[in-house]
Amino acid sequence: MANLGVKFMGLDLKNPIIVGASNLVTDIKNLKKIEESGAAAVVYKSLFEEQIQLEELELDQDIMEYSERNAEMTSLFPDIKHAGPVEYLMNLETARKSISIPMIASLNALENDTWIEYSKKIEETGVAGIELNFYSTPGSFDTPAAKIEQQQIDVLKAVKKTVKIPVSVKLSPFYTNTLEFVKKLDEAGVDGVVLFNRLFQPDFDLDKEELHFPYNLSNEDDNRLALRYAGLLYGNINAGICCNTGIFSGNDVIKMILAGGSCVQVVSTLYKNHIGFIETMLADINTWMDKKQYASIADITGKLSKKNSKDPFAFKRAQYVDIIMKSDSIFKKFPLR
Repeated sequence: MANLGVKFMGLDLKNPIIVGASNLVTDIKNLKKIEESGAAAVVYKSLFEEQIQLEELELDQDIMEYSERNAEMTSLFPDIKHAGPVEYLMNLETARKSISIPMIASLNALENDTWIEYSKKIEETGVAGIELNFYSTPGSFDTPAAKIEQQQIDVLKAVKKTVKIPVSVKLSPFYTNTLEFVKKLDEAGVDGVVLFNRLFQPDFDLDKEELHFPYNLSNEDDNRLALRYAGLLYGNINAGICCNTGIFSGNDVIKMILAGGSCVQVVSTLYKNHIGFIETMLADINTWMDKKQYASIADITGKLSKKNSKDPFAFKRAQYVDIIMKSDSIFKKFPLR
C-alpha cells in the first residue's frame, strides 16, 4: 500500500483529503465520522464579519435598553467591551478537542481590525491553522482592483505577524491575473492557497418574482479550473496548493495531485454520497497507485503540471485554439438528427 502522506501549510497530513468548511463539521457526531472515515484534516465553518457585527449590535441594544431608566440611575451596567462571537469560538474549541486530526479555522472578515483581532482569538482555541477566506464583493464602481488586492495582501501580512500558526488563503478565481496575485501572496509569506471559493450566487424565483439563494452543490466538472491553476502554479511558489470545488472521487483527487496540488478539500461529495465515502475515495487512490506501482504521493505530485508536461502548450491559449479547430469531432460522438 502506498504512502499517502502529504504536507500542507507546514502540517503533516496522513493523506490528501481535507473536509472543507460547511454545516457538516459543526456537528460533533459528524466530526467523529469524518475522522473515522479517514479524512486527514477538517476546516471548521467560517466565522463571518456580519456575525461579529450583528452580535455587537445586539449587545449594544441590550445595554442601552436599561442605561437610563430614571434620573437617579444613568446606567445599570459597568462599561464593558464587546467580547465578540463567544459562542462560535467556544464551539470551535469544542470541535477541535473532539477529534485528533488537525482542525483548521476559517475567517471571512471585512475590516482590517477584525481580521487581526479574530485571528488571534481563533489561534487561542488551539486550532492547527487559519484559512483566510478572501471572498470580496465590490460595492463601489470607483474602487480600483489594485486597491482591493493590496488590502488583501496587507491583511495577510498583518495576520501573519499576529499569529504563530500557519495561515492559508482561500481565493476566488476572479482576479485579472490570478497567478500574479498568488505570487504576491506567496511573497507575503502565505503557507497555503486554496483554489477556489465556491461562490454563492442569487437566482430568481419566477413565480414570486423575487430573489432567492439556492444552496448549490458543486458538480464533477467544476474541478477543472482548480486543476488548471494547480498545474500552472506548481513549482513556481513555495506555498502549498489545495484544490477545492468539484472533487467527488478518488480519481479526482489523483488528478489534482498530478496537476500539482498538495491536497484537496471536499464537501459536496459528502452531502451526495455521505461521510463514509471518504473511505471509498482513499481506497480508490490506493488501488490506482498500487496498479501504477507508485510508492508515495510525492512520486506523482506535479507530474502533469506545466513545469513537467511534455506538451509545452497544454496549459496555454494555443491548446484552446486547437480544441476549437477540432470541435466538429464532437458530432461523431453525438451525431445530429
